[in-house]
Amino acid sequence: MMQRKFFTFLCLMLSIASYAQQQIDLLVGTYTDGSSCGIYSYQFDQLTGKATPRDSLVLKNPSFLTFSADKRLVYAVGETDSKPSLNIVRFDRSNGHLQRLESIPTEGASPCYVSTNGKLALTANYSGGSVSVFELQKNGTKGALVQRFLGTLGGSDLSRQEKPHMHCALFTPDGKFVLATDFSADRICSYRIKDNRLIANGLADQISAGSGPRHLTFSPNGKFCYLISELSGKVTVFSYRDGRLKELQTVVSDSAEARGAGDIHLSPDGKFLYSSNRLKDDGIAIFSVDKSTGKLTLVGYQPTGIHPRHFNITPNGRYLLCACRDSGKIQVFLRDPKTGLLSDTHQDILIDKAVCVQF
Repeated sequence: MMQRKFFTFLCLMLSIASYAQQQIDLLVGTYTDGSSCGIYSYQFDQLTGKATPRDSLVLKNPSFLTFSADKRLVYAVGETDSKPSLNIVRFDRSNGHLQRLESIPTEGASPCYVSTNGKLALTANYSGGSVSVFELQKNGTKGALVQRFLGTLGGSDLSRQEKPHMHCALFTPDGKFVLATDFSADRICSYRIKDNRLIANGLADQISAGSGPRHLTFSPNGKFCYLISELSGKVTVFSYRDGRLKELQTVVSDSAEARGAGDIHLSPDGKFLYSSNRLKDDGIAIFSVDKSTGKLTLVGYQPTGIHPRHFNITPNGRYLLCACRDSGKIQVFLRDPKTGLLSDTHQDILIDKAVCVQF
């Protein structure tokens, strides 16, 4: 009798644990010059692909956001020219409630990217052409601007690279460096982390003229780095070591040459890479990855809604969610783990000018 009760209890606990893993938190950042108010929180079912609304927070243009390591805090940019900011938001995982704790000026216009290692937070300020560095207190709820690094010129596109633009600032997997995309100089800058400050480490890599380097992502093992360049519409594969990059391959993502490549992500298992393209033939290019060399092979292309600025893949790798800014929706795609190909589930999350999806 006791054994039966214990078995029943164990099954119940396993069921609860399985359900908890199935239900994950989803946050969406938006532009607020339409009907959206700011950040939206959802519960997302990793098995069925269904999203359930939970809460929202009024915030001006939180176009990019990221979680703290413990998921209790959210760092969100306020992408404006007049009052550009880094916002620290408390997130209650039990009910999805959002509460803004602090707003810190970036001193750089139009911050469009934010990342954190728990001790520092970084914003890439597109119109300001700079990277802002914020030191965080131990609990992460307070921050202070402590450094700012300026981008440069040198790109060949005088209409799009007319002044400095910085687009991404990312901590490397080894925790020792930061890489930043200097959009208007066609280069990736490297910074060493020392005593909670960044020290310029020189050039990580120079990209082909007129490329417009935009976003970076790393392979799960940290050995390879992948860059999507907005203007050239190409993905560049690098090997990575000690803050330096070595170019291995360049492949075309934007075959329409629309000069609007957007975002880039790897599947959790590292077997497939996805990159989004905007302005013409909007969609996501799909590449298989040779995990030994890091090199890519194009295997498919998935059309999407209009202007797929950002997308993300669920932790279990089952779904890819694509924020289509000008279609007023986030598309939920089912991902085939063997082929990498996507299929539309038609379970759209309807939200105006969604531009960032984070789990």
